[in-house]
Amino acid sequence: MKRREVLKSGSIVLTLGLPHIAHGATIVNVRIWPAPEYSRVTIESDSALTTKQLFVPSPPRLAVDIEGIVLNPALKELVAKVRADDPNIAGIRVGQFTPTIVRLVIDLKQAMRPQVFALAPVAAYQNRLVLDLYPEREADPLDALIADGTAPKAPAKADNDPLGELISQQTKKSATPKSAAPADAATAMATTTSSAATATAAAAAASAPSTNSTAKDNDDPRAAGGTDRLIIIALDPGHGGEDPGAIGPGGTREKDVVLKLAHLLRERINNGSVQGKPMRAFLTRDADFFVPLGVRVQKARRVQADLFVSLHADAFFTPDPQGASVFALSQGGASSTAARWMAAKENKADLIGGLNVKAKDATVQRALLDMSTTAQINDSLKLGGTLLGEIKRVGKLHKGKVEQASFAVLKAPDIPSVLVEAAFISNPSEEAKLNTPEYLTRMADALMRGIEGYFSKNPPLARVRTTS
Repeated sequence: MKRREVLKSGSIVLTLGLPHIAHGATIVNVRIWPAPEYSRVTIESDSALTTKQLFVPSPPRLAVDIEGIVLNPALKELVAKVRADDPNIAGIRVGQFTPTIVRLVIDLKQAMRPQVFALAPVAAYQNRLVLDLYPEREADPLDALIADGTAPKAPAKADNDPLGELISQQTKKSATPKSAAPADAATAMATTTSSAATATAAAAAASAPSTNSTAKDNDDPRAAGGTDRLIIIALDPGHGGEDPGAIGPGGTREKDVVLKLAHLLRERINNGSVQGKPMRAFLTRDADFFVPLGVRVQKARRVQADLFVSLHADAFFTPDPQGASVFALSQGGASSTAARWMAAKENKADLIGGLNVKAKDATVQRALLDMSTTAQINDSLKLGGTLLGEIKRVGKLHKGKVEQASFAVLKAPDIPSVLVEAAFISNPSEEAKLNTPEYLTRMADALMRGIEGYFSKNPPLARVRTTS
């Protein structure tokens, strides 16, 4: 009797057929993060995925075979998630190639340097398969200046020089050439496979030093002491993309709030001046995408920023703490237990945002080491103190003095750098304030006054800074 039952149950399994048998992993969510610098596709699953991929340069497309799964509604959503204004992705096609393999083909708008890598579960995420698509040919903002005729004679051009766009006061718009006709999905995949971490590291590509090492021509707005030298303020909206930052009890995401604050502060900076020299704001991210901590520092150094201000909205595991804070770097221990806890939390952004550690270049790793200098920290403390003096006119301070801890994002050795926590997003009343244009406007005004106050006592030096 038992044997008959086993055979009977076995026959039931056979009648289900392969498409109905549960395979190794299930896709639970898919996301696309378009940005001028790169576009990211994330496929989240309940267990790790096995993939084979091939990049086809003409017409440009990335083909990825995901093994051991069947096509489900979550994965089909990728097709509709592609935005028309995505600078890099023209479209996505997905289908069941074999009973146990799903084929994904990403049609691209230009030649790319793709990276495909896996991330282990962290925070609210399960296993993630990440496809980062970096343009092979990065736009040179100086081209727009030369074509416009507004820029003086420039030094030797460097690829992806972000200083040009600051001079032109224009938001960078990524070129979107016509996409090539999609190729058949079945032919996109070759029998050979690429490794899980391909191409050059994303962080290294974004942080590679500019080739115009120093500027000495007084006719160049980037010159160290020329009359037209720009005063550059690097604004760093924290988190972004896969990393939402802290989330308030009402669902407000830190990454959204600080980006709004950065835009308000940028308007004020771009309309300001220091001792007759024009000011310009440079944003480490101007949209909702992830930027590694070390790359944020390198971006600020490449534009030879005079100040670096990282914007955040604090959070704690209880709803009681409230008030704004300002942090500077510490070469030693943190100034308080809370400051140490805060630095450890913020330094985890790379884990949550999703960094391709296997392809991470050694120079970027070194950038996260102790590069700080006593002079930089002293200037940062002065800047932080001036900012606190203005912020307290807007609302309550969590601490009346600048706190210090080992924040990775503040480790530019030659730029006074501070991290501003605008309020406690974990406090319901302060979360409500962060959602009002009135509070963000007042906070932007206070930060602008603080920046102006700092320069009134510490004029920007007519010095040449390295960009490495």
